[in-house]
Amino acid sequence: MLVQATIPLVIAYGRGVTTRQIAQAAGVGEGTIFRVFADKDELLDACVTAVLGPGNTLAELAAIDLDRPLAERLNEAAEALRADLDRMGAVLGALHTPGASRPRPGREEGTLPDRSTAMASTRDALAELFAPEREALRLTPGRTAQLFLGLLLTEAGGGGATGDIAELVDVFLHGALTPATGKA
Repeated sequence: MLVQATIPLVIAYGRGVTTRQIAQAAGVGEGTIFRVFADKDELLDACVTAVLGPGNTLAELAAIDLDRPLAERLNEAAEALRADLDRMGAVLGALHTPGASRPRPGREEGTLPDRSTAMASTRDALAELFAPEREALRLTPGRTAQLFLGLLLTEAGGGGATGDIAELVDVFLHGALTPATGKA
């Protein structure tokens, strides 16, 4: 609860967020923060761990109704993934201070989520969205999900404005050529 209340404040105020603001947003007394976390930096570390972990994305992907058409499922999945990436970038950007070196003294190595495991979990959750169309797919649901995830991440990391998700899903599902051309 404290971490979830803190994340939007970190995005708004960065490291300058106060424990008073956090306590007010969480609806607890300021002392409660220090019963759970040793200090504000430990709470901020927990926020980074939370946004880097796949839990929120996995829950959103699992909630997508498999009875809906594939394009709708992929649009919803892409929106969830893009929102998660935006949140990650906002938190990490807000906490980054030029010249600051992390981790803090005493912080254990390996406390951040393993990104390869998180990506594999996300790919597997996306594969479930492709599974109902297994017979119509050129590749396995897992490989198709991996390609779709790669496309989403490439678009998100391209440095420019990200395009329309419906357009991205349409090109992914139907290719780059217009139906009239029919030539590859």
